[in-house]
Amino acid sequence: MHSSSDVSLIVFALLAVFVIWRLRSVLGTRTGHERPPYNPFDKSGRKADIPEAHSDEASVARLPGSIPFNPISKPESGAPSEDRWRGYAEPGSPTWAGLNAIASIDPSFDAKSFLDGARAAYEAVIMAFSKGDRATLRQLLADEVFDAFDGAIRSREQRNEKKETIIVALEAKSIDSAHVANEVAHITVRFAAKLIAFTKDQTGAVVEGSVEKVVDHVDLWTFARLVTSPDPNWKLEATEPVT
Repeated sequence: MHSSSDVSLIVFALLAVFVIWRLRSVLGTRTGHERPPYNPFDKSGRKADIPEAHSDEASVARLPGSIPFNPISKPESGAPSEDRWRGYAEPGSPTWAGLNAIASIDPSFDAKSFLDGARAAYEAVIMAFSKGDRATLRQLLADEVFDAFDGAIRSREQRNEKKETIIVALEAKSIDSAHVANEVAHITVRFAAKLIAFTKDQTGAVVEGSVEKVVDHVDLWTFARLVTSPDPNWKLEATEPVT
């Protein structure tokens, strides 16, 4: 006959096996194919968790300057839907045709993921320009645009001025145009932003803008990428305010 202690050991062993089995069923096991930690510029299509309002002076999480703008999702299985651009472009329009042209070369292109990435890039550029963060700007801007931003930063530095920006609200409202030329994709996005922006001199006096007034900004930003390149990064190649 088994002693009571032997029976207890068997019961506890069975309970341990059951607990381990339940944990594995709930948490799963690692296969080597798990998703990496969330990257607001990656190609997964997940939307960045961006605060509605923050300043370059505030203690908030910043978009990492070392991470490139990469708004391309993995291709979906099966044939693409005929209405896949609905909500992003008018059927039969040049923009619709342009998006089709981009996707015909790069089937992984996804409009929603692109707009999510473009929104994150807009915020990163605005904040980097405000702080004079040339490293981030270099990654996100085409050479000509970078030169313009760099010139403005240098002028500000020579005057010993400091710019501060608070993004109150930001929306990537629409894709205004899209086309491919010489295998380079160009997409223009219409942004609507509410910003508080002001510049202080070396004494701390406000010399431009307002520390309280929220100003509406509507801008057209054009991003470009060599579609056939393994480099997934898009860069800002032009900006235009909408009055």
